[in-house]
Amino acid sequence: MNTKLPKDRQFNKYYSTHCKYLKLKGLQPKTIEAYSRGIRRIGNYFDSMIDNLTMDQLLDYFHDLLETRSWNTVKLDLYGLKFFYTNVLKRTWEDIPLIKPPKTSRIPDIVTIEQAKQLFSATRIVDYKVFFFTIYSMGLRLGEGIKLQVGDIDAEHMRVHIRDGKGNKDRFVPMPHKTLRVLRQFWCHHKHPEFIFPSRKRGVKNCHLVDVPLDRGGIQVTIKKVVDGLGLKKKISCHSLRHSYATHLLEEGIDLIELQQILGHVSLLTTARYTHLTKANHQNSYEKINSLMDAFDINYGGAK
Repeated sequence: MNTKLPKDRQFNKYYSTHCKYLKLKGLQPKTIEAYSRGIRRIGNYFDSMIDNLTMDQLLDYFHDLLETRSWNTVKLDLYGLKFFYTNVLKRTWEDIPLIKPPKTSRIPDIVTIEQAKQLFSATRIVDYKVFFFTIYSMGLRLGEGIKLQVGDIDAEHMRVHIRDGKGNKDRFVPMPHKTLRVLRQFWCHHKHPEFIFPSRKRGVKNCHLVDVPLDRGGIQVTIKKVVDGLGLKKKISCHSLRHSYATHLLEEGIDLIELQQILGHVSLLTTARYTHLTKANHQNSYEKINSLMDAFDINYGGAK
């Protein structure tokens, strides 16, 4: 379905108001884009006439959407429409048919420690090599890794300040000695005054001059190419490295509550899902993290 902005004056007015409310509510950029994209898609489907949709019309829309998109897309469009109705049109959500995606409980694909070593070694471009190791070594989400800044590194206390994470929450994450050494060496490679991972758009020699961090799309494309090149028969993404980190630490004996705090999970139940993948004994987490990361050899030989 088309996600371009419809050419209709009234719709554009609604859409502009919708975007303003999304920003003022303090939602994450990814959520803002998803909700905005959903409204654009709905607007195109109904020829911009979205202020008085009937139950039958919406049932048709979500039914057709599910023919080509995932339940996750259906859910995001539904939430985006709910936000639009309650904030822009000032209508109650009870007026809208509630579509309920099926509840699923899937065990995520993870890499073994040996496969993680292979992935880092096979990544030839140094920016991505260091990025993949960094988010793995501290269990970061993709967006958290991209947003890392020089001022977030606390070498004295061997931790990193993760700002504005999921749920708009900050947290401190233990930083392994290996990660600090790799990041220091990498910073000498680009010397950007602000970003740990500056954009590559101006080349290696001028990346200290860019005003944006590493591109999300480029990161995702690169990890897919590396995984495919290794022949791994798993659905491995950057988020898989976070899952792998959690699983490997549990195997090393980290305490589940400590892991919850490191990952930034609101509920312990979210963290506990990793116990399906491993058995854990409760020992000191910081020593275990450093022991695990010291097994990796992150060198720049042949890197571009």
